Amino acid sequence: MLKIALSPIFAHPLPEGHRFPMEKYSLLPEQLLFEGTVTESNFFIPQPVDDELILTTHEDSYLTRLKNLELSKSEIRAIGFPLSMPLIEREICIAGGSVQAARFAKEFGIGMNVAGGTHHAFINRGEGFCILNDLAITANYLLEAELASKVLIVDLDVHQGNGTASLFRDNPSVFTFSMHGEKNYPHRKESSDLDLGLADGTEDATYLSLLDLHLKRIMDLEQPDFMLYQSGVDVLESDQLGRLSLTLAGVQARDRLVLSSAKSHSIPIMCCMGGGYSKRIRDIVDAHAQVFRLAQDLFF
Repeated sequence: MLKIALSPIFAHPLPEGHRFPMEKYSLLPEQLLFEGTVTESNFFIPQPVDDELILTTHEDSYLTRLKNLELSKSEIRAIGFPLSMPLIEREICIAGGSVQAARFAKEFGIGMNVAGGTHHAFINRGEGFCILNDLAITANYLLEAELASKVLIVDLDVHQGNGTASLFRDNPSVFTFSMHGEKNYPHRKESSDLDLGLADGTEDATYLSLLDLHLKRIMDLEQPDFMLYQSGVDVLESDQLGRLSLTLAGVQARDRLVLSSAKSHSIPIMCCMGGGYSKRIRDIVDAHAQVFRLAQDLFF
């Protein structure tokens, strides 16, 4: 059965004019239920990840300062959200959702998180709407629990997964692959195991050809036994922050390539959602929804 972590509700409104579309986290499950892609039984409420697991990825002092709301104004500004205890609690639950979804992936072949993909969080700081790195926490959990020996992180958000790259720079048990806008945020890139920087305006054909070529090479050379997929939809042409030119059909083909690769290699895959900043919330929800449809079609 496809199991999907729901996003914890964040009740505090963001400042007026803020571009982060929090409403997608409630609209996406509603859309999937309405169209019959899933039922209520497919969803689960994520539990908070414990401190011990967070500390496999983040510094103790950083976690303490988060929980005591002691970040500086510049640190809060880099994150992009007003700091509050409900926000920290939400991040801890999101990370728990990704870990739980990975366990379900081990059982059913795939597990999913409506939230997550917080790839800009570093060992001792957050940025770009990311506070705790759920991808890194999940990878470290899989390795420590001996549920995987080689984890592949496929990050197809339009923004480079700089925090993830930094966290696993010297870890041969995790291969980081980021395919992103070369001139987009973050302006100072980290070094993933494989970075593919794309020109502004890159369209479906070029994008899909590059992804297919390099994903096949990674699978052959690295032979991972678990995959974590950051499936941000800010690659859409309609995205206000993306600067690439993928169509909805192109995003669907992208997701099919990744999920089919995991399926054909019999590798469990955990998918988390990442970014999406199109002006129309419908475009964001439609783009995210199709990866859940693909999961049902390909795995069940």
